[in-house]
Amino acid sequence: MKRLLSVIAVVLYVSVSAYSQSLTQADRDRAMKYLESTKQGVLDATAGLSDAQWNFKSAPDRWSVAEVTEHIAAAEGYLRGMITEKVMTAPPRPEGEDVKAIDEMVLTAIPDRTQHRQAPEPLKPTNRFGSPQGSLKQFTESRAQTEDFLRTHDDLRAHAIDSPLGKKLDAYEWVLFIAAHSERHTKQILEVKADPNFPKN
Repeated sequence: MKRLLSVIAVVLYVSVSAYSQSLTQADRDRAMKYLESTKQGVLDATAGLSDAQWNFKSAPDRWSVAEVTEHIAAAEGYLRGMITEKVMTAPPRPEGEDVKAIDEMVLTAIPDRTQHRQAPEPLKPTNRFGSPQGSLKQFTESRAQTEDFLRTHDDLRAHAIDSPLGKKLDAYEWVLFIAAHSERHTKQILEVKADPNFPKN
């Protein structure tokens, strides 16, 4: 009987530990809504553009809407691949960290356009998708895969790796990062469109 109770206690402990590393439904819903709203933001910002509008640059060293859209599409798969290949196999998150505070840091810092950063070489525009429409197709298909990943994994709090924010991010926070990254660059698209020399049609 004692042995049986010990086994039950161990099973309960493992279950509680696993649950504590799982996402809440509220977390999952929040991220899914953010992925959906930021996808729609990209689509709305690029809807109905002419070739001249897609390719307009406010300065030679600035990106066009077409280039920004390609970057958003390329980054989606690049970051998700990093999650599946590196984050999900990384060591556990350090104990004692306030994950909710780090969630909020991602949601605040990444969309903030007051600090400009250079894109890493693999994510610079090269017309890899052939056209702006190709970039949008790649983006929507890749975003669907990101949403499916969020929907089908429960252990997104279990592992964490270093990030540009100076904090280790778990897989859930990297999913937030993906959505926040597309929000950041949607703002960039809107900045291009707000330029006084942006073509009227």
